[in-house]
Amino acid sequence: MASALPSSIGIVAYLALFVGVGFLFLFASLLIGRFVRPVHRTREKSQIYECGEPPIGSAYVQFDLRFYVVALLFIIFDVEVAFFFPWATVFGKTLHLADRRLQVVQTADDGQIELTPDGRRLYRELGVTAPEVPRTVPPSLSGSLPPDAPAAEIVRNSARQLAWVTIVDIGLFFAVLLVGFAYVWRRGDLDWVRALAKERALAG
Repeated sequence: MASALPSSIGIVAYLALFVGVGFLFLFASLLIGRFVRPVHRTREKSQIYECGEPPIGSAYVQFDLRFYVVALLFIIFDVEVAFFFPWATVFGKTLHLADRRLQVVQTADDGQIELTPDGRRLYRELGVTAPEVPRTVPPSLSGSLPPDAPAAEIVRNSARQLAWVTIVDIGLFFAVLLVGFAYVWRRGDLDWVRALAKERALAG
């Protein structure tokens, strides 16, 4: 306990030094900029800036909340689409494990059946911490494999079954995304100004 105290104090001292230097750099930059930068106020510099578009009207008005609604919808769908990347990783690993060109099972020197290094690596990348050779046919594959099926066939069929499960999973996930997108589209939440959208609908 006594030996851990100096190391803890040292860590706190380093953090305090880091925060202090950060604040010093920030305030020094702001202070130097205040005295060094030129001040030439013009009408163009006082105008609002948004993506290079010329501003219309004054900046001191209530901003349209539709911008924030569209931005939130974009963030929601963008974050959910990011889940496709881990799914693609798992799907690719299962297809690789189900490939007949890959040897996943081998016979050891003592005559025991074990996983090959490639098969063990694929199992670990799929999240199995201690992969082992399946000795019996799992109940989910009892209808497609005989009870005395070789271990390699059990591994390949299990990987193929997992691949189909991932396809169904991502299909349901994508369907929920499409239903949500259709809902907000039908409500008119993607229209920039609802009043104009209603006018166009009545005019059409």
